[in-house]
Amino acid sequence: MTAKDEAAPAPDAPKKGKKLLLIVVALAAALMLVAALVLWALLSLNKGDGGEDEDEEDVQEVASSSAPPISVALDSFTVNLAHTPDDGDRYVQLMISLEAESPEADAAIKARMPRIRNNVVLIVSGKTAAELMTREGKEALAKEIKDGINRVVNPAAKGKKPNGPVVDVLFTSFIIQ
Repeated sequence: MTAKDEAAPAPDAPKKGKKLLLIVVALAAALMLVAALVLWALLSLNKGDGGEDEDEEDVQEVASSSAPPISVALDSFTVNLAHTPDDGDRYVQLMISLEAESPEADAAIKARMPRIRNNVVLIVSGKTAAELMTREGKEALAKEIKDGINRVVNPAAKGKKPNGPVVDVLFTSFIIQ
């Protein structure tokens, strides 16, 4: 063998190099396509489809507000429920936290706490166990308590829709026996 024969590449070598390069380029293109699809899917999920529930919108509003909500925890309530022949004597034990609109509302609520507790007891004692067993019953009770507290804190709203510092009533414990 001569030096010329040894230096000449085999005829198959250029074909293998081109095939390898073609495979690498195809894999890179496929990876870029997958990455683009994943990015598009993530952006689409963030935009939403406009069919969100009101509850989800409320959560987004609360999450997007800059200040954390002001919470006022009330002492626990144990209240006899309205008597029905079917249920007999029943009672409810509640723990309630009020979500207020401002730190000033906290002081206004605490200053009127005896009247607020009295009104909550009167509202709850007028309910039956059957009314409070459902989600709708609990939500209606929370709204009634909120409106009652806002009337106590803002008495000028008599006869009108009660406006006041309480934004929401949250049950932290709800036991019916």
